[in-house]
Amino acid sequence: MRTPEELTELFRSSGRKITAQRQCIFRVLQGNETHPSAETVHAMVSVEMETISLKTVYQTLHDLAELGEIISLDVGTGMTRFDPNTGDPHHHLVCRKCRSVRDLVAGFPDLQIPEGADLGFEVGSAEIVFRGLCPDCQLSAQGQGADIPVRA
Repeated sequence: MRTPEELTELFRSSGRKITAQRQCIFRVLQGNETHPSAETVHAMVSVEMETISLKTVYQTLHDLAELGEIISLDVGTGMTRFDPNTGDPHHHLVCRKCRSVRDLVAGFPDLQIPEGADLGFEVGSAEIVFRGLCPDCQLSAQGQGADIPVRA
């Protein structure tokens, strides 16, 4: 994802308004690899700007997606997530417990639709979502199942 300064210039050059709220959103997204939801971005931005509206966050995220700076994802977590990694082809890992989403940079060169199974679609790309437990949730699950020592 571009820097906040580059995003500011991109918004200006595309005729979009530059506001302190949008610049704060740009800063929060910079380097964020968690695929945040709009609600998560709103909570993070609200620390700095208490009065920012969720609508402003949604509009800015949708503008960024329209400009190709982030990707809007539906990976089955119950909310749209936003991925700032638009440069590298990748897939996603989704924790079925905490619903965290992470990039999986891996190629599947042999992946293809079997002959005649495409139902007439002209397929241009594929996205794979792997589901399981993240390291934190694995540790939590192990801790819950462990024997608890009993004191005499």
